[in-house]
Amino acid sequence: MTARRNRRAGVEDRWYRTVRDQSGAESKVESASHGTGKRWRARYVDDQSREHARGFERKADAQRWLDSIVSSQVTGNYVDPQLGKITFASFYREWSSRQVWVPGTVQAMNLAANSVTFGSVALGDLRPSHVETWVKSMRDKPLEPSTIRTRFNNVRSVLKAAKRDKVLGDDPTEGITLPRQRRSEAAMRIPTTEQVGDLLRCADDDFSAFIALCAFGGLRLGEAAALRVSDVNFLRREIRVQRQVQRANGGAVEIRAPKYGSERTIFAPAGLIDMLAEYIQSWCCGSDPDRWLYPGESGDPWHQNTVGYRWRKAKKAAKQLDWHLHDLRHFYASGLIHAGCDVVTVQKALGHSSPTVTLTTYAHLWPNADDRTRKAAESMFAEAAADVLRTESAK
Repeated sequence: MTARRNRRAGVEDRWYRTVRDQSGAESKVESASHGTGKRWRARYVDDQSREHARGFERKADAQRWLDSIVSSQVTGNYVDPQLGKITFASFYREWSSRQVWVPGTVQAMNLAANSVTFGSVALGDLRPSHVETWVKSMRDKPLEPSTIRTRFNNVRSVLKAAKRDKVLGDDPTEGITLPRQRRSEAAMRIPTTEQVGDLLRCADDDFSAFIALCAFGGLRLGEAAALRVSDVNFLRREIRVQRQVQRANGGAVEIRAPKYGSERTIFAPAGLIDMLAEYIQSWCCGSDPDRWLYPGESGDPWHQNTVGYRWRKAKKAAKQLDWHLHDLRHFYASGLIHAGCDVVTVQKALGHSSPTVTLTTYAHLWPNADDRTRKAAESMFAEAAADVLRTESAK
């Protein structure tokens, strides 16, 4: 009986080789049964105890395919063949329904996901060439490099989620070249103090304080529009940024938390506090401390359309048509940097999520080694010149 069992095992050894990965799943290459058209059959069991098989003409091909499956199981890149048949569009539809997003994020993610040229491609068949074709189509429209990068990063987050869910193996967005963006110092425009002063003088009386909030407090449009009277501490000269206004689909006004890391306290100059006090006395009716600082006719605070109209009107009156309201935030940041504020101080004042974001945006405004060398040399030159004058005077 023992000899017969050994002979049976010996026959099986000639038919297949067994390999076990770290999870204990069994993999085999064995002789296929007659009538299949394939001489060799590779078989493996996944970590869900499901069996998968595939036929090959040559044993070497079967073993090579099986080795790739075992390797992917060991490295964690294994993808169930059935799950790999899910298209990008189907996965995004199911995955996005579980995400906790604010309406603005929903809109941005939908826009990016619906713009891909590989929506009907199965994730298991997705290749870098598909992503490159999509990027090229966006550039040919043409879209701005910054817009392309934003959409690319949004779609990349979807594919990373697919990889975490084991429906995608390798990330096809790795190594994709995107259109070059202009450097921040080339694209950034910063008005002068004289230009900001002209805008303040030419703006409507009920809008000049709004401009001042952006130029001397660094507030974003949505943050300034969402201020309540109680957010301004007149004695301590502080402004608390706790929310922002956003326009949702259909034109509805939404009040939501500010961008990540943007909830902060602004240490305002006395002139800005005085402007706000005068504005409240003249334009902000009522005695409720929680009333909107800039209420609209519907009772909601001002939003992008309201502010945009008033901003265009102020620019036209000041004959400065090229500025964006966000340029006033750059004006504020440049003033802090010129005054010697460090990176962390500027980060907190602007409400950036990290000092890295601040440096990425404004690194070119900080004095570099050349500036410090020149300043040190000027100091040494002045001291030496003064010493020469003292010596000549003594003679």
